[in-house]
Amino acid sequence: MYKTIIDSEILANYLGDPEWIIVDCRYDLLDSAAGRKAWEESHIPGAVYASVSGELSGDPVTDHGRHPLPAPQTMMGTFSSLGIDSGKQVVVYDDTGGAFCARLWWMLKYMGHEAVAVLDGGWSAWRKDDRKVESGEIINQRSSFFGRPNRDRLVIVDQLPEVPLLIDSRDPDRYQGKLEPIDRVAGHIPGAINHFWQNNLDEQGRFLPPDRLAENFTRLLGDTAPEDVVFYCGSGVTACHNIVAFTHAGLPQPRLYAGSWSEWCSDPSRPVATGTE
Repeated sequence: MYKTIIDSEILANYLGDPEWIIVDCRYDLLDSAAGRKAWEESHIPGAVYASVSGELSGDPVTDHGRHPLPAPQTMMGTFSSLGIDSGKQVVVYDDTGGAFCARLWWMLKYMGHEAVAVLDGGWSAWRKDDRKVESGEIINQRSSFFGRPNRDRLVIVDQLPEVPLLIDSRDPDRYQGKLEPIDRVAGHIPGAINHFWQNNLDEQGRFLPPDRLAENFTRLLGDTAPEDVVFYCGSGVTACHNIVAFTHAGLPQPRLYAGSWSEWCSDPSRPVATGTE
């Protein structure tokens, strides 16, 4: 069972295996149709598609951010439509180092499915390693996914004052309030520190070794217990990348504030911090 990261060589050995489900999650924040178009043009053989703004978001239930987390029943329906059930090993990938597919990784974990891994280096690594590709639309036979949400892995906005350590996963310039290309207000949640999700990757866009990741995160934690950490980002997507890396480092899976900055800053009465803390 692969639970965090998997490399292209291992995945290549399981192409065509009915017990393995591959999901392409390529996405462009500025062009929501670009990911699906890229998948239709070329993808890993057998890969189905899931979009951050489509299958991986839903009507607001636990949060009111830009990409609300779907209701548990909706998630079960989505996973079933992708062909996922309790016996399947799932591999997710994108072309941004795992920034978008990590959202699906987190959602499956949240619903109790542990056998899910992010393809290290994603689509770029797959092509660089000269692996097989195919084109055209792929639809898996529908399965029956049953799961139950683990509420301990999710934090809602009202719980934030009780969080011992809140970590912002966005670009440092967005965290510091120097720029804000998407949301209505620039800055970060007061008290949060910053760990940009891209710091989990090497120059080739692959995850750093677990010991390096563990060293980086341990330095951030200080005296805070790993299980008390909460990650957020702009809309509960790239924060999941930090959670993948944190878990791959051998640390207990931390929690996610899915509403993230887009929810927090939507209420003018909430305080905003800028600069470094």
